[in-house]
Amino acid sequence: MEVHHHPEVEKKGFKEYVLEGLMIFLAVMMGFFAESIRENITNREHAEQLVMQLVRDVKGDTTYLKEIDSAESVILKKEDTLAVLLKQPLAAADSKNIQRLVVQSSSLWPFYPNTGAIASIKNELRLKQFSRTNIGNYIAKYEGRISILLKIEEIHHQNLGKYLEPFMRLHFTSDNLSAAFNGGAIANGQMRNLTQNDLTQLGVDLVLIKTMNMQLIIYNRRLRDQGHEMLKYVKEKYNLKDE
Repeated sequence: MEVHHHPEVEKKGFKEYVLEGLMIFLAVMMGFFAESIRENITNREHAEQLVMQLVRDVKGDTTYLKEIDSAESVILKKEDTLAVLLKQPLAAADSKNIQRLVVQSSSLWPFYPNTGAIASIKNELRLKQFSRTNIGNYIAKYEGRISILLKIEEIHHQNLGKYLEPFMRLHFTSDNLSAAFNGGAIANGQMRNLTQNDLTQLGVDLVLIKTMNMQLIIYNRRLRDQGHEMLKYVKEKYNLKDE
């Protein structure tokens, strides 16, 4: 009878098992470290892109706020001049300039903040590139200041509609009103159904309009300062150079 011999299986020693286990462990750890490094590089690049966009957005905001400041300051001066004219007796009132200044005082420069980068960063604050900084606090303060400014802007807009628009509708002629809103000169001083009480009441209403306009200018400047503070912090924290 033929006898089949089974090949002998080489038995591994304890050291070999330990060595194989160690090699597997090292391979897994190297893969883990490689993935961690790759993810960290990706997150860092992503954070840098968002920070650069934040700088561009806030720079745009501060530039626009400066333009609004200049425009609203001019309007405030016109309101001051109008307030003086409204104190004159009806018989001596400079109705042509009153009409011109009423229309110019009805202007408003709304602020539209750039919120793209801020919204994205708020969604990524868990990243260590952000979580280990104060950027979240700066964003919160900046957004809080924006909310206040927009609320003042809303009240100011309501005051303009409540006080100046009815005065124009009730007392302007169609030709003068059309010319004023289309950049033309007021044709004449003709006004409809105007009384001394109308001028006095507009003078009182103008106090409320001026007050909100001054608050608008004040908070505009505070928001601009807040933006500059955030820009300074971000540039220093992320070693960004001025463009």
